[in-house]
Parts: sequence; C-alpha cells; structure tokens
Amino acid sequence: MGAKKLSKLSQAALLKQILKRCSSLGKKHGYDDINGLPFDVPKGHFPVYVGVNRTRYIVPISFLAHPEFQLLLRHAEEEFGFHPDMALTIPCEEVVFRSLTSMLR
Repeated sequence: MGAKKLSKLSQAALLKQILKRCSSLGKKHGYDDINGLPFDVPKGHFPVYVGVNRTRYIVPISFLAHPEFQLLLRHAEEEFGFHPDMALTIPCEEVVFRSLTSMLR
C-alpha cells in the first residue's frame, strides 16, 4: 500500500511540474503575459511536440489525468528529461499519439 501511495504522490508531483513548465513556456518567448502560453493556445490547453518531426499539437490539460497520457509523459522524461527552457516532446509516432488522444477525448 505504501508503494502505491508513493506512486500517486510522484505522479502528482510530475503533473505539477509539467503544468508549471507549460505555464512558463510563453514567458521566455514573449508570448501572452497573462497565461504564459503562445496566443494560439487556448486556456486549459498546452502544446506538445510529437515524433521525429516534432509536430506541434495542442492538448487539453485534462489529458494529464489519464494513465495512458501519463505513460507517454514518463517516456518523455526518460528520453529527454524535463528542462524549463525545453518544449515538451513526446517520443512516439504521430499516428500512435493521434490514436491515443482521439480515445481520450
């Protein structure tokens, strides 16, 4: 039971870190000062870059609550780490990402 609680705590910490990073992305690039995101990112969403071509997708923050999306984030952390000045990049094929996100909507 203790390991499960620790896992949930580490997931919560990871999600907070991602949200904090996403809200600070725009500040470094001179974007919207109110929400810290580029002007084309609606409130309640954040940008991710997917695949070898780093195609940009705008996804709802609610995706962070889905275990399948969290798995993608863990893979991203393992491969790239989370750096405050780096865009969130998901290391999977675009077709897989689109398939997963279409199921989460």
